[in-house]
Amino acid sequence: METKPQPQSRPNPTLLHSLIKLDTAVSLHLYTFFQPILPFYLLKSLELSGDGRLFFPITISILFLTTPIAALTTTPTPATLLLINLLIGLHLDILLVCLIKHLIQRPRPVYNKHMFRSFSVDHWSFPSGHASRVSFVAMFCFFYVNQISEVLLVDFLNFDAASWIVEHFVAVVGMWAAITSVSRVLLGRHFVLDVVAGACLGVLEGVLVFRVFNYENMRSWFR
Repeated sequence: METKPQPQSRPNPTLLHSLIKLDTAVSLHLYTFFQPILPFYLLKSLELSGDGRLFFPITISILFLTTPIAALTTTPTPATLLLINLLIGLHLDILLVCLIKHLIQRPRPVYNKHMFRSFSVDHWSFPSGHASRVSFVAMFCFFYVNQISEVLLVDFLNFDAASWIVEHFVAVVGMWAAITSVSRVLLGRHFVLDVVAGACLGVLEGVLVFRVFNYENMRSWFR
């Protein structure tokens, strides 16, 4: 009597595979649901507001327009320290994002259209560089809120110290960071997990800059 061959059982999908599949489905659902509702120019404006091509030239220009070169090696002003530490964090962010993108190499959503790529690794999706950048900026404002309020809002922009914008500045920046991060999924640039990972990375970068990689600490390393 011949024995019938047993049907081969399909291997159970790994947890990571199931998570990626769920992430892809949820991201597509969010994208297709909100596309007819939210205007493209709104999502595009949020994309531009968190673009590194905007942050880097503006920060560097303000730094060199307001700070003599000699002041960078002597005793920088509070405004100069803020700008230098912001630049350190922005460079740390782009370094970590590019490294992780190169290592993971997760393709972007197939429905991602009309996207300008600054670096070759921008072809990859994980993590979201916009989410990490705006989250870092939000954490930077949280840690340096007193200095930012005094130097930028009160002294430079002439807001009253008791004004609404000064008291709620961190909350406003945090809301902008959250909305910009979410817009990356709604614009079709990223999957949900890309944005979550990017936001977590930005928070970590903010802590690292405040605690370790700031101008004051790094200057003492080379004395």
